[in-house]
Amino acid sequence: MSRLIDTAILGGGASGLFLGSLLKKNYLIIEHNKEIGAKIRISGGGKCNITNKIVTENNYRGDKELVRKVLKKFSNKDLLSWLKRNNLEIVEAKKNQYFFKSSEILLNFFKRNVKKILKAEIIEVKFEKDRFKIITDKQFFYAKNVVVATGGISYKKLGASDIGYKIAKNFGHSITPLRPALVGLTVQKSESWFKNLSGISFESVVKEGEKKFRQNILFSHRGITGPAVLNVSLWWDKGKISIGFLKKDVFTFLKNPNKQISTQLSLPKRFVKEFLNAKNLKDKKVRELKSFEKEKLKLLNNYEFAPAGTFGFERAEVTKGGVDTNDLNEFLESKFQKRLYFVGEVLDVTGELGGYNFQWAFSSAYSVYLNLIKRLTIED
Repeated sequence: MSRLIDTAILGGGASGLFLGSLLKKNYLIIEHNKEIGAKIRISGGGKCNITNKIVTENNYRGDKELVRKVLKKFSNKDLLSWLKRNNLEIVEAKKNQYFFKSSEILLNFFKRNVKKILKAEIIEVKFEKDRFKIITDKQFFYAKNVVVATGGISYKKLGASDIGYKIAKNFGHSITPLRPALVGLTVQKSESWFKNLSGISFESVVKEGEKKFRQNILFSHRGITGPAVLNVSLWWDKGKISIGFLKKDVFTFLKNPNKQISTQLSLPKRFVKEFLNAKNLKDKKVRELKSFEKEKLKLLNNYEFAPAGTFGFERAEVTKGGVDTNDLNEFLESKFQKRLYFVGEVLDVTGELGGYNFQWAFSSAYSVYLNLIKRLTIED
């Protein structure tokens, strides 16, 4: 294929598919997976958490000002309106989060409305003679505009690739460090007792710096996970985090001096047993507690520890880090190469758990769409 097309979209995930559905004509999506939207299909337990009732730049790690501008161009309300116009029914669940009854609802829409897809592996992108040359393992072709929507490197079993970062580097862009995000955390020897609690889950408050999440935690054989921990993993790079296992001060529960500790705490008995054992405490009557033992019990309200690491990219829902947004304008166009755009997870913008990353996928694609149609209108 050597004909010149207007826009080549590299990647058939949420950003690329949405952009293709908006452009309607003279575009081509290149996707190396056999099926489009692999991540859409499995997300949210197969129901795709598409957005959230409350979305601001503060839900994202990245350039807050850029995120604010992009969200303003296509907000959560705009996304909900778009879904309604296209008869894509969603339901609100899990406190302010919007899901489909099945991810197939969105995937089937894209299959009906986005037809120009080439199944091929992208090898390289060059710029020569005032146009882009996209080389794949099947053929090459030319394009006026290139939109890199190749995603991050989490979930390699779904075909995740680093080609987007390679393309960015080839055009002079910097890539901020890539790390797993929305992922469980492994523990050091001092917290090895967490592993004995595999399967235990309850609501806690998990903090990292100024960020605080009151959601469930889940102990596992590798460490600790659950929604609160996944969210904290986005903001944690190194150092300590803290967990408040109890909703109230520990001594508001230990009111009866003649009863044992474990009988008065509103926590799973198995957890209390492991905690006491780890801190060399006996499950004794409250009146028998010494002052240093009471201090140890206060850890239930503010347990600080430094995670050893994460469960890795294979277990991470997203990749944090990516193409440095300082080198892009507010329409996500490269400052080094005109008509080269980056959208979605490939960028150094990552959202919290709760529909924020799909919102970013759609909002960033829409920002690029606005600039593309403006240019195409002028050229026509």
